[in-house]
Amino acid sequence: MNKNEQQDDKLHISKSVFQTSREMQEKAEEQARKRNEEIQRKYAEKQKKAREARDKRLEEERLELLRLKTGVITESETIHEEVPEEIHQTFWQKVGSFFYLNKWWLGMGAVFTAIAVFLVVSLATKPRPDMVVLLIGNNQALGEESHIDKYFESFTPDNNHNGKKLVSVYYIPYTGNERADFANSVPTKLSAELQSAESVIVIGNELIGEVVTPEDTFTDISSRYHNNEHVKKYKFMLSDTDFAEKIGVSPESVTSDWFMAIRKPQALIYSDEEDMKKTFDKDIEVFDAVVNDLSQ
Repeated sequence: MNKNEQQDDKLHISKSVFQTSREMQEKAEEQARKRNEEIQRKYAEKQKKAREARDKRLEEERLELLRLKTGVITESETIHEEVPEEIHQTFWQKVGSFFYLNKWWLGMGAVFTAIAVFLVVSLATKPRPDMVVLLIGNNQALGEESHIDKYFESFTPDNNHNGKKLVSVYYIPYTGNERADFANSVPTKLSAELQSAESVIVIGNELIGEVVTPEDTFTDISSRYHNNEHVKKYKFMLSDTDFAEKIGVSPESVTSDWFMAIRKPQALIYSDEEDMKKTFDKDIEVFDAVVNDLSQ
């Protein structure tokens, strides 16, 4: 055998081995595919039989229930009514179960009840002042350390006829700084007090012009206190008087921009002009007395 024939034989043998291997692999894959198909077929058949059995049972139960309802039969061998076992509880067990099952509603009810009781008690026990003075401006000495209430009480009559004289000073520390004022609920307090007729006498500083329009809010007192050196249109200036001494603070606490004014009677959000006129007529007498006392 020559050299070329030997090479052809080698190629033929290599090709035969490769082809045989591929044919064996294809045969194995075909057998695996058939086994998988057979498994899926049996599973589908099993599922079908299970559905058919369930549908048959449901249909039988439906017919049995229909016969029971129509009175054809009185008892059923396939349908059995389950009677829950009655649980007997003692009185305290029932009480405990009630609180456990309703704990959230009871908790919320307790909170709302506590708030309602607090509000009722506060309204019932809160003293009714004979007069209210608004102190608008950031001044700790005037707002928290002074005796403005006692000073005004010395001029205030017993308006509510309870045998006592009481003046309340509502301190609203307005700074003009939006963030600081919001943190102290200043906008809410200003809105509530300036839109009610409970108070007309105001002690404030120059920043009050950022809160209200002074000419529209306050009464021009220049004609009422003619030739009074402390009066500037609607303001009675406090710095050059002995106001600081009378309320128990240092003179430095009452800077040159602090003044006293009285609001005009007018219709407000929370009250009408008539209600504010009643407060004005009552408090203007105290305002007069304070002006006269500080002008001496």
